[in-house]
Amino acid sequence: MADVRVKICGLKRPEEVIAAAEAGAAYCGFVFFPKSPRNVTIEQAAELALAAPIGLAKVALVVDPDDALLDQITAKVPLDMIQLHGKETPERVRQVKSRYGLPVMKAVGIASEEDVENLDPYEDVADQILVDAKKPKGGELPGGNGLAFDWRLIAGRAWRAPWMLAGGLTPENVAQAVALTGARQVDLSSGVESAPGVKDISKFAPFIRAAQADAPPRL
Repeated sequence: MADVRVKICGLKRPEEVIAAAEAGAAYCGFVFFPKSPRNVTIEQAAELALAAPIGLAKVALVVDPDDALLDQITAKVPLDMIQLHGKETPERVRQVKSRYGLPVMKAVGIASEEDVENLDPYEDVADQILVDAKKPKGGELPGGNGLAFDWRLIAGRAWRAPWMLAGGLTPENVAQAVALTGARQVDLSSGVESAPGVKDISKFAPFIRAAQADAPPRL
């Protein structure tokens, strides 16, 4: 079985966190974005984090957060990583890393070859890069839209920072995505839902099996 690490994002119930770990996920994500159907309060996230078994990395997804919000989150939620999913600059990534002493993942939306170049300024400042599908015009959600980008845009690409593939991944297409891009990490949210923000736990294990089954060997 190939070593592909899976992040399941947008969890809202303790049983989802436990199920993610049991299915073999490496990361779980909590969304702090009021417009998202996956949004959780700080109090809810604290409960979710405490339910996470040892070894499951807990990630806070935030969108252009100010220090006041991050102060509140980090004071109450035991986290392993902060995911910046807005328009944060490389300098802001540095600030967040320095202030909170946590690894920072920076998400960048991709729709064209030109967009791929926007990843480069982050590879020496972010601990990880999330290569996601660009949100649609007029869309309110920076991620979790169930949209995929053309994976050929990043086929054979490598960055100095570890990276994770996101955007419209499902149990049916993740093996192809991994094979085409060479991704060693994948992130999903809507691909294991029965409705926006409603996770279908029964889909967790099939997704992870598919992500790991046909992945190319690590070079």
